[in-house]
Amino acid sequence: MIDPRMSKLADVLINYSISIKPGEKLLIEAIDVPHEMTCELVRTARQAGAEPLVTLKSNRVLRSLLTHGSETQLKLISEVEAARMKQVQAYIGLRGSLNISELSDVPDDQMKAYQSIWWRPVHGQIRVRETRWVVLRYPSEPMAQQARLSTEAFEDFYFDVCTMDYRKMGAAMQPLKKRMEATDQVKIVGPGTELAFSIKDIPAVACDGKLNIPDGEVFTAPVRDSVNGVIQFNSPTIYQGVPHERIRLEFKDGKVTDATSSNTPHLNTVLDSDEGARYVGEFALGVNPYITRPMLDILFDEKIAGSFHFTPGAAYEDEADNGNRSQIHWDMVCLQSADDGGGEIRFDGELIRKDGLFVPEDLVPLNPQNLIP
Repeated sequence: MIDPRMSKLADVLINYSISIKPGEKLLIEAIDVPHEMTCELVRTARQAGAEPLVTLKSNRVLRSLLTHGSETQLKLISEVEAARMKQVQAYIGLRGSLNISELSDVPDDQMKAYQSIWWRPVHGQIRVRETRWVVLRYPSEPMAQQARLSTEAFEDFYFDVCTMDYRKMGAAMQPLKKRMEATDQVKIVGPGTELAFSIKDIPAVACDGKLNIPDGEVFTAPVRDSVNGVIQFNSPTIYQGVPHERIRLEFKDGKVTDATSSNTPHLNTVLDSDEGARYVGEFALGVNPYITRPMLDILFDEKIAGSFHFTPGAAYEDEADNGNRSQIHWDMVCLQSADDGGGEIRFDGELIRKDGLFVPEDLVPLNPQNLIP
């Protein structure tokens, strides 16, 4: 028997997130996901008149492909997947979490080859630019353990988050988007953080369930060479399967000049991936009221209500471009609720958010108590 929450999620993904149309082709990539959920996506897509294609993948198999792969092999896989991606109008990427560290011991040179030869041509250049797409995780016992919840409690949390009223959230985001697009100088202060930068003339994007589930952020990018100061992140993060805590970055004219964490060598290895890796490609405010604590899953953590994230690496070229190019894109999250030490964000001197809560009247609808029924 299909869990009715699966049906509700499939409906959100098919009929809201990608807004599938009759006759359109849809690629569903299911990575370590229960077949019941994949089947429900197929059923819902066909009910909407779409033509679904399905690929079943495993991160354990991906690890083997990357660890032992040659450049010729990765290029062949990329060409095959690129040819398929060009045939579809929509994409759903659903990932389970059997082991969040499955790719942690893939050699750095192999991971770089994967990003440049396989992932970027297929996803960065075709999927992101030419399809309507949404990506998300699927609940599992390891995810529940990450979140420090029982499996049942985590499943309830997951489906509440992923099937919330994104239309209501989207409407409440519009004043924040408008303010960000009218702002020049941003200043952020908090424990260990005093950061200043410009976002002048760079578009802002309201994320309301159309690309990521869960969703709940408004993002832009800093002017590439404008970032100065220091930021102390208080949320743990994981990148390329390697966990980090207490990341601290110092900036001078846009560039990370000093970087430390609980794994400083790996942090700097990533930041030395290419020239753009030490510059920032994204600045965003998180507003999802159901997500309140980090769980080492960036699709959730970057949406935490009262948070912001700052992202070393590539900017989104077609949405909020500051010209920074890199093979990495690492969303690092800082929590600013009162319980997390608080903090302030100002736009051109005006107090926008204090201790995780929006202050201006037009932004108050984004505060958690106004988004939860």
